Amino acid sequence: MAKVLIIGSGGAGLVSALSAHESGAEVIIASKTLPTRSQTSMAQGGMNAVLGSDDSIQNHIDDTFRSSAGLGDEARITFMCEKAPEAIRWCNAIGLPFSRNASGEIARRRLGGASAPRACYAQDYTGLKLLHTLYDQCLKAGITFKNERFLLNLIVDEETNRVLGATFLNIESGDVEEIRADAVILSTGGYGGLYGKHSTNSVQATGDGLAAAVRAGAKLADMEFIQFHPTALKNSSILISESARGAGGYLLNGNKERFTDELAPRDIVARAIHEEIATSGAVYLDIRHLGEEFINHELPQERKLAQIYEGIDPVHELIPIKPSAHYSMGGIEVDAHCMSSISGLFAVGECANHKTHGANRLGGNSLLELIVFGLHCGANASEYGAKHPSPVLDNHQLAKDTNFVRGVMYFTNQIDFYQKQEMLANIFYNNVGLVRDDMGLKAVLGAIRQMQKELPFMGPRDKSKICNTNLVEFIEFGNKIELSEIIVVSAISRVESRGAHYRIDAPKRNDQMFGAHTITWKEDGVLCADFIQ
Repeated sequence: MAKVLIIGSGGAGLVSALSAHESGAEVIIASKTLPTRSQTSMAQGGMNAVLGSDDSIQNHIDDTFRSSAGLGDEARITFMCEKAPEAIRWCNAIGLPFSRNASGEIARRRLGGASAPRACYAQDYTGLKLLHTLYDQCLKAGITFKNERFLLNLIVDEETNRVLGATFLNIESGDVEEIRADAVILSTGGYGGLYGKHSTNSVQATGDGLAAAVRAGAKLADMEFIQFHPTALKNSSILISESARGAGGYLLNGNKERFTDELAPRDIVARAIHEEIATSGAVYLDIRHLGEEFINHELPQERKLAQIYEGIDPVHELIPIKPSAHYSMGGIEVDAHCMSSISGLFAVGECANHKTHGANRLGGNSLLELIVFGLHCGANASEYGAKHPSPVLDNHQLAKDTNFVRGVMYFTNQIDFYQKQEMLANIFYNNVGLVRDDMGLKAVLGAIRQMQKELPFMGPRDKSKICNTNLVEFIEFGNKIELSEIIVVSAISRVESRGAHYRIDAPKRNDQMFGAHTITWKEDGVLCADFIQ
């Protein structure tokens, strides 16, 4: 029996766990937080699938590739879109409470960039209800959960380039632990937390899995592509779902005039909003005309969020909005089997680059991706582990990471890393955001490299061992600094505008100009960026 370690307990991890378990593997899920607190809970609009005769799988493929701005892999996109109806049936079979139409069929709505209504949804709580359903199924299957385990590093045999497991900080006890496995699946989510208060993401989205993967020698791809969701609440950056526009909501500028196609791809709508805020001072989402009954039935969460965080009732008032960092298109480069460049190390969900989103993700494809590739990844990891049992080898990673955690406690606290973290978020939003240029990007890179030098003077103030969240947040900050350099170097290297990467100093885009973009560490610690045609 293969032993599969899954790191991360969001939707992608839980789907992979159920799939690996069904394939006969022993499954352990390790996560720094509780499963029901993962980022998946914040996905609201729905998941795409062609279920009716008024649409076609080819249309879904075309919409996805078009949205990717030419960087999506057609074979991977085709695989995902063809598997979409099966993914919906699987979700329905395990008990996901989809909304229904008058005929009792699964209800569908149109999201931005789609040529037809194909996003299957559960009110505007789709991700939350999916997450709870998956967690229930994992508990029913008897899958082992190890919560409050913060990923430190992967254990890799350098001679064979084979993953052997991973090391973790047990947050509750303060001890450093290792978990060995025949196959490891990273499902640790994206890196939108880099943008802090300018992101729709949870504060947990710190890119820990990607940082550990690149330290272990895995390749990251297309890290410069970060999607900004057009409609986040102005003051809190909390997401207002695309379902509000899919239902017929309008975007109004400061003069209360409509100014764009509300259901264009997200990169286009987000930049249009950005420009209108600069010109007219404000942008609003208007759903008043949809009526209170419809809003309460189809968009109850959006109404509650606006009431709680903006103090307005969208049944009667306009919702002030702004674009905010939302989704990481880049991630760990994986092959068609979801395996990285390290043998036995798989990745799935937002931390992975499945080549399905390219430069800009189509709304409604994130939950679909985690279902389709989660089922695929879990089965593949189980099969790999059964065929290639992990050798029992001595490895010094546990000792290294134990010494690292001990050493961090001796770092001084002359500089408050929380202030530096907020500074990083602000300069990222302003210079590595919706609009970029070479001078701004290089200024951010200089600031990042200064922070790297100062890191030993930013240690945790709390020196206790048990439940030291200050220590965890410091290590998270270190991961952010590591990834931020990679993102900025990638953005500087791509001298073109494409999808979510918009350079105001770039020539008009030529789709043959750059292909997929991978980045790795050289042995001397210097970043190496390659464009693959």
